Order: sequence, then structure tokens, then C-alpha cells
Amino acid sequence: MDRFPSLNPITTNLIIYSLTALLMMCNKPIFTVNGCTPKDSGPVVPTTPLVTFLERVQETALRAYGPKGFDPKLYVDLSLNQNLSTTIEAFDKIKRNENGSVSIDELSGFVEKYLGGAEVDLVYVHPVDFVAEPEYFLPKVKRPEVRDWALEVHRLWKNLSRKVSGRVMEQPDFHTLLPLKNPVMIPGSRFREVYYWDSYWVIRGLLASKMYETAKGIVYNLISLIDEFGYVLNGARAYYTNRSQPPLLSSMVIDIYNETGDKDLVVISLPALLKEHKFWNSGKHKVIIQDGEGVNHSLSRYYAMWNQPRPESSTTDMETASKLSNKCAETQLYRELASAAESGWDFSTRWMRNESDLTTLATTSVIPVDLNAFILKMELDITSLANAIGDSDTADKFFEASKARKTAINTIFWNAETSQWLDYWLRESNLSEDVYKWDASSQNKKSFASNFIPLWINSFNSDVKKVDEVVKSLENSGLVCQAGIATSLTNSGQQWDFPNGWAPLQHMIVEGLVRSGSEQARCLAEDIAVKWIRTNYVAYKKTGAMHEKYDVQKCGAYGGGGEYIPQTGFGWSNGVVLAFLEEFGWEKELKLDCEY
Repeated sequence: MDRFPSLNPITTNLIIYSLTALLMMCNKPIFTVNGCTPKDSGPVVPTTPLVTFLERVQETALRAYGPKGFDPKLYVDLSLNQNLSTTIEAFDKIKRNENGSVSIDELSGFVEKYLGGAEVDLVYVHPVDFVAEPEYFLPKVKRPEVRDWALEVHRLWKNLSRKVSGRVMEQPDFHTLLPLKNPVMIPGSRFREVYYWDSYWVIRGLLASKMYETAKGIVYNLISLIDEFGYVLNGARAYYTNRSQPPLLSSMVIDIYNETGDKDLVVISLPALLKEHKFWNSGKHKVIIQDGEGVNHSLSRYYAMWNQPRPESSTTDMETASKLSNKCAETQLYRELASAAESGWDFSTRWMRNESDLTTLATTSVIPVDLNAFILKMELDITSLANAIGDSDTADKFFEASKARKTAINTIFWNAETSQWLDYWLRESNLSEDVYKWDASSQNKKSFASNFIPLWINSFNSDVKKVDEVVKSLENSGLVCQAGIATSLTNSGQQWDFPNGWAPLQHMIVEGLVRSGSEQARCLAEDIAVKWIRTNYVAYKKTGAMHEKYDVQKCGAYGGGGEYIPQTGFGWSNGVVLAFLEEFGWEKELKLDCEY
């Protein structure tokens, strides 16, 4: 901050983030640590002094309270009651034991006096477009119990609706929460802020609930993040500025536009979407792979701009890295952990070289099927949106880009033997610094739900013959279980592995199957949707809550595993249930309980 003495903190941070994004797009490292160049030569977005201080509080709290039930995220969500320098000075004066630890009483007294609770930054707001029973709400649902439950899920939007408090707006440098203008829908529980890819399925639910203004407000918030940082952040916190999440903003925009015909939304959104496309197709996110015919294909990967412990999980990441033998390996692991968080799949054996060892995480070495499907959809969405407002030059440009990416996806990922699209693992380049040569053995032959995400994209689900091949592959994969689609076939204890099923994956695969026009595909889609609705319903009746993930081995069971306890709420689960009920309905005679 000393270099910009005349600028306020927000302007200073904006300059730093803008320079960072520029350097990243030029594929230049900002700095390296611990002599890890060239292996870890990627960009690093500087964090804020407040986040750095709250990480110290987090580590002190872990030592004071112990690991049982400890949630590190809570401490970086706290805010300041006084300015940072005064707070740090008081923290440094806390009485410490010989081993440097602080007593619970001392720490509690400090927190009570100098820090604000994590819940005060966002305050409840009644959604402006919420009505108890919207007109034309889920007309295909014929069974009264299901309709009553769907209305309960609809009412959960009131529970999850928030707006940024006036204190954040007045003193943004006292908070890690970012000051968004419009109301938000939080996922629920420990997730007290808006998240990027969660928002797509929240919006799908809001559209089923006819809450169009709330949905648009969420989009405008995400656009404001692109305007400030150059990309949509993982979440609206200062500690999430080092990464994004699966890019689904264009999907939000086009779905809202298709429902409302709001061209003003399109005009406002399009410049932001062009920036986001550039972010995912430049710098370290961009990878060139040369196929066997000597043709180069441009694809994208997850690559966080960070090589330290994630602030929201700092103590957890340090414990994981402590198993490694040197600082250089630790630095690389921190990059991989943050990149897995950027993928949304944090964590999964999908990113691990050794399924039993999280320290072998190598997310940046994987070219993911689903990410490139999302970017293909972004290109197709931009084409449609640009055409809608008469911007034929942009439409033509992105239509050509979509054709190139479709070819790349089929060339690099498609596996005719399995009839699946398979992630591609990068090996050391043997051509030039920036070009990798395709090798069939680098495809990951294991089954993951992500192998079927291209079905969601019109470019792939329009080929009925191919869809039927993929349907057969999905049916034989072992992923389709009693209560939905499993994320993987490996029970690693990580939350994005077996036996957990996640709402977004069910939705994309099911919607892709339905859109294909294949009768075989629609039958499978309806079967999966019924299983998913039923398990959500039974779990809700047992627990009184919607859950972030479910155990697909058993109807009515919610999921577990991972680095935090299972959460309830839950934005994207609510959205997918409403979207499925809108698509498929529920006939009066269709059973609801697990004994069917």
C-alpha cells in the first residue's frame, strides 16, 4: 500500500488486481517463492492485509480450541470493529503461554472486543419478487404431497436471501465480504456469501419460482466482479480473488433471456462475457495440444493464481502440506489445492496421481472435459446473445471459436472404446515450451460423472446416434446408482468421490439426455430425475432440510466426507429439484417413499 499513498484501499486493490490479470494473460509470472521456478511459475494475486491477519487469528484459534469441530473459514469471515493496525497491535499484546498458544478466555475476549461476527456482513432481505405460490408454478406436479413439498422448497428462497449490510458498504476495508449492490442467494450454512457456479442452479430454481428480478440481480452482481477483477471470483470474499469457478455466467444470462426476453440484460452482459472468455483462453489457463496429424488444438484448464494455503482452509492446507519433504513441493501443492477449488470439485481422486494421497493432487496437469464443455457452451451462448442484439461480427467470431473447440473436444477427449469423453493428463512437453503432443495413454480411463457433461451441450446432444452410444456407456459405467449418479467409482473419503452425488451433475446430465431427442436417453433421464427427487424428498422429510450432497447408494441419505461437515440449505439442491419437477412433474400414482 505504501506505493500508492494518495489512493484509497479499494482503488489500490483494483490497480493491483488489474495488473495481475494483465500479467497473467501475458503468461508472465508475477513472482516466485522458495526457488520453485520453473515448475511453479504461475501468477499469484496478492491477498489483502486483513485476510493475512485473520489467518493468524485462525491458526491461534485452532491451537486454543483444538481440531474437533473446528471450521477455519469462520475466522476469515470475521470483520473488524476497529482499524486493522489497532487490532493487530491488540492481538500481538494478548498473553501467550510458553509454547506461544493463547487461552480460550484470552482469545474470546479479544474476538468479542475487536472482531465482528461472521453473520453480520450479510443481512436478511425479503426477495422483491417472492410470492407464496407463483402463477403457473410446476403445472406437471399432480401429487399433492409433492406439490406441498415443492412449495416448501420454493419458500427456502426467503431463508437464503441476503443483502450486503450497510457496515460493509461504509467501511469495505473492515470486511472480507465484497460489497455487492444487489441481493444475493447464499448456498446455506457455513457458506455465507454468493458463489459462482452455485448461482447457475440457484437461478434455475428461481426461474421455476418465477423470481426473475432476483435472478437478474445475481447476474448483475457477478458482472460487477468481472468489471472489477476481470473474471468472476470463486465467491464474493477478498480471499477468493485468486481463482474463479466453472464458468457458467453465459448460461445464466441466456436462460434468463429465454424466459424474459430482456435485451437490456444481454447488452449489459455481453462485454463481461467477452472478458470472461479471454480470461479462460489466455495465460496459464490456456493449453495447446498437438494431435497425431500435427494439428494444434487450444483447450483450457483450471489454474489458480495462488501458491500458498487457501485462507479459508489455511490450517487444513498446512497440515496436508506438512507431509511433504520440501518447501518447493509445498508451494506446488498449494497451487494444486487452490486449482481444485477453482474446479468446484474440491476434492476428488480425479485430480490425484495417487488415489489415497491428497498430496499427489495435480489439478493443473489435467485438461478437464467439463471445463471445456462449459467454455464451448459459453461460445455458443455468446453467439446466440450477440445475434439477439444484432452484433453479427461477435456472433460470427464466437461461432467459429465454438467449431474449433468442438473439434478439439472430440479429438483430445473422446474415447470410442468407452463411448465417453475422458480427461487428458499433461505430460512434460516434447515439442516446445507451450505445446504438448497428444498421447492416447494420457486419457484418464476411469469413469467420472464429468465424462458425460458434454451431453449438456447442444453440439453433442444433437447427434442421436452418438447419444445412444453414450447412454449405453453411462448405464454400464456403474455411476448410476439407487439414488442418482455417483461422482466417481472410488470411495476415497473425499467429497467429490463415491458415494456422493451432487445436484449440478445430475442436472447437467439429465438435461442433456432430455434435449437429445433420443427416446432411450429420455427414459434414462427420467429414471435418474425420479431417483434424485425421491431421495431429496425422503431426506427432507427425515431431517427437515435440503442438503448440499447425497449418498447415492441409499435413498434418503445425505452425503459426507471432505474437509468440512455436510451442509444444509441448500441453494443448488433446491434449484435442481424445482427444475426437475418443472421438466418431469410427478404423477399422482408415482410412489414417493424409498420402498418402490
